[in-house]
Amino acid sequence: MTIPRVLSIAGSDSGGGAGIQADLKAFAACGVHGMTALTAITAQNTTGVSGIHHVPPEMILEQVRAVSTDIGLDAVKIGMLGTVATIEAVARALAELPASLPVVLDPVMVAESGAELLESDARASLIELVLPRATVATPNLPEARTLVAADRERPIEELARAIKELGPDYVVITGGHRDQAVDVFFDGRDLIEIPGDRYPDGASHGSGCTHSSVLAARLAWGDSPLDAARLAKELAARAVADGLEQVGAGAGPVDVLGLAARREPAA
Repeated sequence: MTIPRVLSIAGSDSGGGAGIQADLKAFAACGVHGMTALTAITAQNTTGVSGIHHVPPEMILEQVRAVSTDIGLDAVKIGMLGTVATIEAVARALAELPASLPVVLDPVMVAESGAELLESDARASLIELVLPRATVATPNLPEARTLVAADRERPIEELARAIKELGPDYVVITGGHRDQAVDVFFDGRDLIEIPGDRYPDGASHGSGCTHSSVLAARLAWGDSPLDAARLAKELAARAVADGLEQVGAGAGPVDVLGLAARREPAA
């Protein structure tokens, strides 16, 4: 059986916790071949982002063309985009791919440390050019509110409906920022809760990237969006629970590969 091929269009995290690095780990955990089209290079560790260099738009397009024309694609995950020029380049790249290709959009806006990763003038472009191409959009609660300019009092069910009206086929609002760690899945008709446990003693850096990447990987395997969302919730939560809190001085990275369990016992 051919191994599914999944492309991540996202930024690099030099600390290895989020972004492209987290995506590739999640792809490996799901048994798919992962590929990358870098949108930005960040100087980043567990305590924050100290610098961002945006990849030229033509280079982003060239990366997507290189892998799609040779290796082929079964799904795409989109993460950090950052600027209007980057968003326009990604929209051009998506327009060259089959319309039936599953696309998972994680509308990354703010890093775990609080650093802004999407320029304010780029939000309208993200909504107009990329969100309608998404098979599944996976915002967290603050991102969902930003996408539809909603206040904190607006119910999550209304947020899901409003985002669906912007064009994606399905919406998953992840529950990490809610009082209870419950995701909400909306297919345009039914609102389905995907419950999960919260792990306050775990490490959560890269949890959103991991969730969306698992979801894309499972779509590439042929899962339905709901089944893919359920497994993404499960694996992302487990990765937080097993997170490497001992790595770095700040928010440690998730551990989707079970690295901590593989450590050799002390002699």
